[in-house]
Amino acid sequence: GVTNVKMIPDGSALFTKGMNMLVKKDDLGFGERSWRYSMYVVDKEIKKVFSEEGFGDNCPTDPFAVSDVDTIIKYLKESAKNE
Repeated sequence: GVTNVKMIPDGSALFTKGMNMLVKKDDLGFGERSWRYSMYVVDKEIKKVFSEEGFGDNCPTDPFAVSDVDTIIKYLKESAKNE
């Protein structure tokens, strides 16, 4: 039942660089990667960013606690109640 959701690939990391979300994962053998985050965007305006803790070069962990779909759904449901 999900509508109006668009996954956007970023193969060249241009968007990631522009968002300042590029991190080095050389310690894991990956080079530069996108930090784990998700966003709620309406008409090209970023309404909310859900970024994992520990952002920085060579972060030893790969957290996945707040950029997940459940967090966004919870946020959207709470936002709808407040409108």
